[in-house]
Parts: sequence; C-alpha cells; structure tokens
Amino acid sequence: MIKTLELEDYVARMSSPAGEVLSQIERRTNVLLPTAHMLSGHVQGRVLSMLSRMVRPRRILELGTFVGYSALCLAEGLDADGRLVTIEKNDELEEMIRGNLSRSPLGAKIELRIGSVQDVLCDLRAAILSGESTEPLFDLVFMDADKRTYTEDLEALLPLVKRGGWILADNTLWDGHVVDSAYDKDRQTLGLRHFNEYVRNDPRLECVILPIRDGMTVIRVL
Repeated sequence: MIKTLELEDYVARMSSPAGEVLSQIERRTNVLLPTAHMLSGHVQGRVLSMLSRMVRPRRILELGTFVGYSALCLAEGLDADGRLVTIEKNDELEEMIRGNLSRSPLGAKIELRIGSVQDVLCDLRAAILSGESTEPLFDLVFMDADKRTYTEDLEALLPLVKRGGWILADNTLWDGHVVDSAYDKDRQTLGLRHFNEYVRNDPRLECVILPIRDGMTVIRVL
C-alpha cells in the first residue's frame, strides 16, 4: 500500500511552485510560530489560488488571516481592480501580517481588519445597508476562523455574498474527528459537524467537501 506521506509529498512536488515570497513566509512562520501548522501551506495555497483564478472575483472576504499566506494566494485571482478584505482577531499577529503582505505587490490589494469576525461582519453589513459603502457584494469568501462558530459566521456573512458567489470553508474534516465518536464532546468538532450538516441541508446552498489537507468545503450560493 502506498504510504500517505509519500503520496502527499508526490502531490506537493507535482503541483506548481508557490513563488519565492510565499515560500519565505512559510519558512519564516515555521521558525517563529508554534502554531505554524495553521498555515495553509503549499498544496492548499495552490488550490486557493486556482479556485480564485477560476472565479475571477472583484471582491474576496477572508475570515481568519493568520499570517497572510492564504490571503496572498487568494489575491492571485483578483481582477485588476479587485480587493480582498481579511479579518484577524489576534492583534498580536498584526505586525507580522502587515510585514508579510508588504513583501508582495498583491499586498496593496488586501485590507486587513483586526477584530472579531462577528463585529467586522456587522460593520460591513451596516455600511451596505446605510448606503455608506458603494463596494459590490463579495464574489468569494474563505472561512478559516473559529470552528466553534462556523454556522453563526456563515449566517452573518451570507447577506454580503452575491447570488452565484462562492464560499470555501477550511478544516471541515478536522483530522477525521467529525466521524470519530471519541470527539463527541469536543466543541470544535461539534461546531464543524453542525456546520457540515447545516450547509448540506440549506436550500440556499450547494456544496461538496474536498478531502484536501484537513478538508475544504466548496459552497455555491444559489
């Protein structure tokens, strides 16, 4: 039987390179942060880039910036005048995020907002309802924030996504915990199980889970 690690290595080697800036960010994150496993990484980053290029979005919304790696991957697919808004609640990461974004020309297209997902989404909705914002609705969303509140975050962001738009939700297989009874009391696992079932049964949405890395659900807003 082919070993999983050997196959993962093969997939990485047979996928297009990420480029020097992203490679530097990945190396630096692995050296500096004990939570480096949260980084999207090479293969998932190439998937995000490819999907974004397929959609060709004018506006992207990201929930959970971490160090800015995934934001830069997603920004590769933006239209020439496109913009990406990314939300990160951990203000201790702000300096690192801004430094990473400044390494790439795409960083100029990315707006970082520090704060809780729900608070920033509330501000974005209020700006649209008041007419204060003339920006179009989002074409593409990447969810990678608190797994315990994925369903609540989805409900809060849906009014900001245009019909026919796309949502990518990360970690929806959660290292297999979503089908493991040993994690029946784990709040993050329970949050993801509820989210997966909610999306599957919501008539406003179509979805498929891709077994990439820790699971990524591709959702179309009807």
